[in-house]
Amino acid sequence: MAALSGLIRVMERAARKAGHRLRRDFGEVEHLQVSRKGPADFVSKADMRSERTLYDELLEVRPDWSFVLEEGGIIEGAPDMPRWIIDPLDGTSNFLHGIPHFAISIAAQEPKPGGQGWGDIIGAVVYNPVTDETFWAEKNRGAWLQDARLRVSARRNLSDALISTGIPFQGHGDFDEWSKIFNAIGPQVAGIRRNGAASLDLAWLAAGRYDGFWESGLKDWDTAAGCLLVREAGGFISDYRGRSEPIHSKQVLAANDALHSKMHKLLAGALKK
Repeated sequence: MAALSGLIRVMERAARKAGHRLRRDFGEVEHLQVSRKGPADFVSKADMRSERTLYDELLEVRPDWSFVLEEGGIIEGAPDMPRWIIDPLDGTSNFLHGIPHFAISIAAQEPKPGGQGWGDIIGAVVYNPVTDETFWAEKNRGAWLQDARLRVSARRNLSDALISTGIPFQGHGDFDEWSKIFNAIGPQVAGIRRNGAASLDLAWLAAGRYDGFWESGLKDWDTAAGCLLVREAGGFISDYRGRSEPIHSKQVLAANDALHSKMHKLLAGALKK
């Protein structure tokens, strides 16, 4: 069992405080004020309250860190300090339709030396307020669910694998590209799921509940924490060309080593056609 570091304690405490309010809002979801910010994009008072809670809690303990917020944008801190990357409510559509599958995602990213951009994700928390599950990871310290160590699944055959994905929808994503990938991977695997919260998809992959994941057109706050969870659980995560970066959002392909290689071969072949 790994003891929580100061960084993870700060992140978990903020997530739990925001999650408590989200649970209450979820119970009264029909009364929430909801507005559109684009095609099939919704923002509610629950999103805004969660983000404000996370911002206030994290700012108090790390006043010189920067923020990347889904709703609030970029808030600059000291140039040589890390930054928070926050999704206050991943799975907003689920939340607003009364589907109990959503999460808070918080990642901490360190700057590159000399102010040359951003480097590795050093801490991650994905918190599910409904199940009260805290998935967390810290660079070089493994991935955990509460106090249980996480490992990606050991399945080696696609025919045994359960794969998660995100399906393009109104105004988002390339449906033709997704269809090509689905047509290549779908017939080879045991099942495909679409649950509508990428942070939880990646957390569940780290926990071995899913065996693989692909999606494109996401944002950094959707995947920053999940990328570290997968890597620290022994998994591989890349873009569709097989390149590895600290955060993958525009293109994400994740699995254990054997399945990642097999899925990448199928995906690359499909996109050449």
